[in-house]
Amino acid sequence: MRKNYLKLFIAAAVISFSSIIHSCSEDEDTARIEVVGIAQDPANFKGEVTDGQVVTLDATKVYVLNGAVRVKSGGKLVIPAGTRIVATAGAESYVVVEQGGQIFTNGTPASPVTFNSSAAAAGTWGGVMICGKAPINTGTTATSEVGNASYGGTAATDNSGALTYVRIENAGISYATDKNFNGLSLYGVGSDTKVENIAVVNGAEDGIQVYGGTVNISNIVSISNADDAFVWTDGWIGTATNLYTKRRTSGTGNTGIKGLNNATNADASPRSNPIIKNVTILGGTSGESQAIRLYSGTHANFENVVLSNWTDGFSLESNSTVTYINGQSKIKDVFFDTNVTNKMTAKATDGSTVTILPSTYTEKSDAAGAGNKLGSPAWAIGWSTLQ
Repeated sequence: MRKNYLKLFIAAAVISFSSIIHSCSEDEDTARIEVVGIAQDPANFKGEVTDGQVVTLDATKVYVLNGAVRVKSGGKLVIPAGTRIVATAGAESYVVVEQGGQIFTNGTPASPVTFNSSAAAAGTWGGVMICGKAPINTGTTATSEVGNASYGGTAATDNSGALTYVRIENAGISYATDKNFNGLSLYGVGSDTKVENIAVVNGAEDGIQVYGGTVNISNIVSISNADDAFVWTDGWIGTATNLYTKRRTSGTGNTGIKGLNNATNADASPRSNPIIKNVTILGGTSGESQAIRLYSGTHANFENVVLSNWTDGFSLESNSTVTYINGQSKIKDVFFDTNVTNKMTAKATDGSTVTILPSTYTEKSDAAGAGNKLGSPAWAIGWSTLQ
């Protein structure tokens, strides 16, 4: 009996001593903070948030991302307003939320959560990826292009957390042949995930890419990215509201918006069919090729669109895409600036030209687009780098 009492006394002493050490270490700026078994060292931020763990970062510290942070199923990563995460390890630096994991970035207009690189140059770190359990059309599940994480499933209302007032800069790096990070990648993300007030700035690849899923996004800025500003594929069925994109002044880059259903099967199900509202897409100083390219079987509906400085406004390609949009009033209230050469073009799957039918689109000279026609929208001023 005395032995049992002694064991209890020793255990209590160890717990008390550990608590004292932990409390003291939190007062040191460079301290390693132990939270339910995961080490968060601001000077060497990497590792896993595992099942049952809730890891909350400290907004008063700068977190140096020296490798990958993986939020595993059942884990939660909470990033308070004003937190800064700075990557140093190139393609090895990225954040991925796996299926069943959750991320909560609680930024505000005055104090956004920011991801950047120490090099402060485009393409000098990976990016942010979220993998959910919502439907995709490349199989029941698939594996992310980078990060080797599964995504897809049958849970249309899957919840991967909330991204609010987040700025991602200088991301998008080539990982291997035909494998590239985007600034923000949403893989099979469900509709209960919140994605709003996001800025992706000066990336070396696509700004934002949505791979299937049912997520709805709003208040999105994608500017000065070297590839496409915004892309969807693999059966995305959601909405994008308030989308502002602007190319680099040099004209470097591809489309403003690129939408497709499936790269190898234009009629794969579920079919991509998003609703896109309140959009401003600005080209560079010289007229670029395609503001909005819709192809490989995608469907889509557009309303309140402003296009400036592009050779082609809307480019429709592939039989199923053209049939769904041509003559069907799916594109409404568009302002084509005088520097848009061709308002709309269409091609069949075999490459032959298709005549644009009446009532394919309507124009509106006072369309506001993302909120301020050709100017920066009020909702994006400041936190997104727009002035």
